[in-house]
Amino acid sequence: MNRSLFSCTLASLSLAAGAMTAHGQSAATSVALPSASPPQGTPPPLSSTEQWIQDVKSPLSWFTWGGDMRIRDEYYNNNVSLSEKNPLHEQNVIRYRGRVWSTITPVTDVAFNVRMTAEAREWTRPAFTGTYRGEQGMEWRYGIVDNLNVKWSNALSQPLTITAGRQDIMIGDFWNWWLVADGTPGDGSWTYFLDSVRATYEAKEIKTKFDLIGIYQSARPDDWFPTLNANPSPEHSRTPYYLTEQNESGLIAYASNKSIKNTTLDGFFIYKHDDRELAFGDNADIYTVGGRLTGFPGEHWQYSIDGAYQFGKKQDPTFAADPDRNRDIDAFGVNARLSYLFRDSLNNQLHVVGEYLSGDNDSTDGKDEMFDILWGRWPRYSELYIYSFAAETGGRIAQHNNLMRLGGGWTFNPTKNTLAGAYYNALFAPQEDPTRAGDAAPLFSYDDHFRGHYLQCTLQHTFNKHIKGHLWAEFVWQGDYYARNDLMTFLRAEVSFTF
Repeated sequence: MNRSLFSCTLASLSLAAGAMTAHGQSAATSVALPSASPPQGTPPPLSSTEQWIQDVKSPLSWFTWGGDMRIRDEYYNNNVSLSEKNPLHEQNVIRYRGRVWSTITPVTDVAFNVRMTAEAREWTRPAFTGTYRGEQGMEWRYGIVDNLNVKWSNALSQPLTITAGRQDIMIGDFWNWWLVADGTPGDGSWTYFLDSVRATYEAKEIKTKFDLIGIYQSARPDDWFPTLNANPSPEHSRTPYYLTEQNESGLIAYASNKSIKNTTLDGFFIYKHDDRELAFGDNADIYTVGGRLTGFPGEHWQYSIDGAYQFGKKQDPTFAADPDRNRDIDAFGVNARLSYLFRDSLNNQLHVVGEYLSGDNDSTDGKDEMFDILWGRWPRYSELYIYSFAAETGGRIAQHNNLMRLGGGWTFNPTKNTLAGAYYNALFAPQEDPTRAGDAAPLFSYDDHFRGHYLQCTLQHTFNKHIKGHLWAEFVWQGDYYARNDLMTFLRAEVSFTF
């Protein structure tokens, strides 16, 4: 069966079943999938198979390890090209990501963590990516150390945890991380890490947690640690997948307070310095100040709102009017959601979502009003729409900006281990002109704010603690912000195995 047809069929089954879920939205506030609760007292013994797995994974008291394999079949249409006239508008790729990890605890409160990752991709239609563009077949990639750190808990006999090295850092609600989530957007969801030092202090007497994080992220994947088998196929030797378009360093100061009942109040300061590595990378000093408020005002209600203001300097070569000018940043963003939790047997939930990320007004001389999402370039609300930003940001996937979205959705658990739901968003562009479009300028109309209608629907199921999968479908009906009105499509079938 044709790979794209396979993906389409699976996604259609998802729709026909009425099973619709939002990865970047519903999971953020949904109650965890219900599971059978053991009776009070001694937990039930593990099965012989599970006991064997645990024994293999923890052969020594100070050593544990594990691994997983994720297989995805993904189909795209018009997501990057924005036009069916482009010969590479339709894509289909099978992604095989394998990881293995280990934790060594030589002494109490000290742990060494390491994880290796590789992802091969089989293009059943000519690829759109820069490193394999226009080719089909198996794209063998290198292996990379995507976690390598030491974690010291109860440091200095204080409620202090220090983690130094390559680590994953996500800040905010689960699956709704806004400005800090993925330090490696250039390789997609292959890796997420930030090379950093993080200190977390728990001041329990004032119900406040403090985080201080220092970051230095290289654009190349082999700057800190060598990659493995970087060019396994000499005839397909390519420039490596850059982790990002510039070398990035920065500082994050974050405080989270829970003194008010059922309420969490956060405040943060983030500094990010960009040093251009690729031709379309930035030189920038970005200062972001903001806050976040989340809470449960009643048994059935939950809300969250993030807001931030940015200032500083940026030199952006993709800014067509004056690429060499160091412009003043004056930007802001807001991200909010309100949920009603039925708390019934199906865990029904209704959600209202809204987000505003300022765009650049090209009539303001010397200013840059485009909000920078910092380390938040990941598919928070859409797997499809992250690709469409490449055309209006000089080639940067998931560089969310110049965006207003309003919508709502519904999530529920039709069975004990199944999560389903649907989301609709109306998408707008606060500024009519995509000032970083460059050669892609003909793809935009320059006289309308409406980006389009967005629909996301998926079905997720956990078969057991080792196997889970999902079916996924997203569509955008282009609005008049674009020069054409072609349909964007994203379909995915996934299964993952964890040992």
